[in-house]
Amino acid sequence: QVQLVESGGGLVQAGDSLRLSCAASGRTFSTYTLGWFRQAPGKEREFVAAIGWSADRIYYADSVKGRFTISRDNAKNTVYLQMNSLKPEDTAVYYCAAASIIPRPMSNMAEPQRYGYWGQGTQVTVSS
Repeated sequence: QVQLVESGGGLVQAGDSLRLSCAASGRTFSTYTLGWFRQAPGKEREFVAAIGWSADRIYYADSVKGRFTISRDNAKNTVYLQMNSLKPEDTAVYYCAAASIIPRPMSNMAEPQRYGYWGQGTQVTVSS
């Protein structure tokens, strides 16, 4: 069982940066594949990024590639999402998720149904 709690959201201006954190409980955190998703009002949940258990496998949505960086610290049971050059269209509730599977290929982790655990979300608002 894994419980996830996101933090770090807020209101920023276009071009600013934010770092989201997701703290997880559970002794097997290091074995989970972790992902970030986002959902804007009136839109479906959208994949952002995913990272494998050893952090050597990472996959990004095209919309954030080059601007966002996902990372994890297994010693702290935490996954991060560094978001740079934020745009108004990045405005959404951001969720972290955990999956107890080994993704093959990594692009499979763009599918929300592959995750068994979700956090409650943190709001990110980017003003123009």
